[in-house]
Amino acid sequence: MAEVVKVDGLAGKIILAMRTYTEEVGAAIEEAVKETAQALVADLRETSPKDTGEYAKGWTARKEGPGRYVVHNKEKYRLTHLLEHGHAKSGGGRVEGRPHIKPAEERHIPQLERKIVRILERGG
Repeated sequence: MAEVVKVDGLAGKIILAMRTYTEEVGAAIEEAVKETAQALVADLRETSPKDTGEYAKGWTARKEGPGRYVVHNKEKYRLTHLLEHGHAKSGGGRVEGRPHIKPAEERHIPQLERKIVRILERGG
């Protein structure tokens, strides 16, 4: 049954409803971002170039604030750019890049965007 609200209490009820909505949506988005970061880490561990396996095992996600995660290679961070884009050899010539970060990002970011749209449509 609907709640009866007097006109002078309407603003307070609207504010309360908006706060509840905002908190629920914020929590759901936070969870979606966390899940996406974890999925991206798993994907990178699977698709990264493997010589000894240390580089692939080094991927991790770190929370940097509300709704913000940074996915990075904790152990071999200096190699990410070289492996992704290639590099010059010391004796001349070039080593071709092996893209693995950008493709993983392109798979997971659109999924996160769709999750956020669904969360907003459902209201949390």
